[in-house]
Amino acid sequence: MAEMNLQVLLRRRPKGEPVPEDFDIVETPVSQPGPGEVLVRAHYLSLDPYMRGRMSDAKSYSAPVEIGAVMEGQTAGEVVASNAPGFAPGDTVLGGFGWQRFSVVQPARLFKIDPKEAPLSASLGVLGMPGLTAWVGLEDIGQPKGGETVVVSAASGAVGQVVGQIARIRGCKVVGIAGGAKKCEFVTEVLGFDACIDHRGDLNAQLDRHCAQGIDVYWENVGGAVQRAVFPRLNDHARMVMCGMIAEYNDTEARPGPNLMAAVRKRLRIQGFIVSDNGWTRYPQFRTEMLGYMASGRMAWREDVVEGLRNAPSAFIGLLKGENFGKLVIKID
Repeated sequence: MAEMNLQVLLRRRPKGEPVPEDFDIVETPVSQPGPGEVLVRAHYLSLDPYMRGRMSDAKSYSAPVEIGAVMEGQTAGEVVASNAPGFAPGDTVLGGFGWQRFSVVQPARLFKIDPKEAPLSASLGVLGMPGLTAWVGLEDIGQPKGGETVVVSAASGAVGQVVGQIARIRGCKVVGIAGGAKKCEFVTEVLGFDACIDHRGDLNAQLDRHCAQGIDVYWENVGGAVQRAVFPRLNDHARMVMCGMIAEYNDTEARPGPNLMAAVRKRLRIQGFIVSDNGWTRYPQFRTEMLGYMASGRMAWREDVVEGLRNAPSAFIGLLKGENFGKLVIKID
């Protein structure tokens, strides 16, 4: 019997926190590539917080997933059929599409990678979109300088762990914020941050202790109470890199934010960015730099691997609650 394409579809739009009933899991025949297209068999699927926004029909920088369509996401795997120059069966690639076993994609969306350079799953994390997000955001907005204090929220997550390590390489004092003693221990002992604050404790007291000279760069992954505690401690000319606010993704009403008068008085730079705007054009340079850090032992990473595509909905729901530890990927059966 020919292998079927296992897919996870968006059944309905969540109201608040997603639940398993918001998804459908189906098996369909495998589509064949048309002229100029490539068929990819996914081995790993990346699960990332931004996907919550794709489940909503609110106006955003990207179109929402349609009801009944395959959930959006990036995969890494191998080419099984190709009608595109430059790609052949057996090639290892980053760029397959969606929560599904097989996908037909345009070659412009694919990056051929060498599986000998690093584990394939790493191409969805430290060497993938999260790592590229960290690299681009620091290069373009954060611009950390030696001796500055950099604070990273969700420091043990896929983006945060790379942000902090690059800032350390640049000679900064790096303070992470994470949830729980185990994550904080990982951030300091494995990733090498100077300190890590458990956001479940007294945020203000811990920030006063570890950031006595204020904060020069704040990498925002969380929002909510963490943002409100950090904002008053930003120094003059500080940079606030707005990457995400996972604590607020399931909110049905907007929360009050900090008083932005400080942005004028302190001459703050507060900037959001989307790595897909132009980041992927810089992927070869990023990958080369990151592989160098990894080879020299200056870049560690942690993955949270969940077995089986059918477990993607429950894993994603847990991701939004902070239950994962490290970059969350699905190993596709």
